[in-house]
Amino acid sequence: MGLGKAAQSSRSKALQPRIDDADHVARSVCPYCAVGCAQLVYVKDGDVMHIEGDPASPISRGRLCPKGEASKSYVQSPLREYKVKYRRPYGTQWEELSLDDAMEIISERIIRTRAEHWQEETEDGAPANRTLAIGNLGGATLDNEENYLIKKLCTALGIVQVENQARI
Repeated sequence: MGLGKAAQSSRSKALQPRIDDADHVARSVCPYCAVGCAQLVYVKDGDVMHIEGDPASPISRGRLCPKGEASKSYVQSPLREYKVKYRRPYGTQWEELSLDDAMEIISERIIRTRAEHWQEETEDGAPANRTLAIGNLGGATLDNEENYLIKKLCTALGIVQVENQARI
């Protein structure tokens, strides 16, 4: 009838779950949307070997959407970029920059734009202390803590146009 031990081959008897070889399990949150599904990340020799939903999560109860299920490739895809790509204004080619150079360009542009477009007061004379020349649209892959810190940074810089894709 092909039931029980009669259906097992020597190969199927030797099979083990791939997670049995993990060095440790890290708890994480899926990076793809604002739902915050919990993940169990199985790590072996410093590399992610498997990611699955965390059944202890009251949010996702161990389930992940297709993007969450595929989030291992977010970490270890052969197509993942590990260098900063930059295309100069009016340029037609991408060039690689160091992270320090890219951060220097970004910070210089923010400081310059803020200085050039700073409003001490509104047209009515009320205090403004803002710039309307810079806006921020956060990605839906950011978690609440990251969005909170970005909002705090924008507020400190006088940026009032702050939105997040998770709300759109």
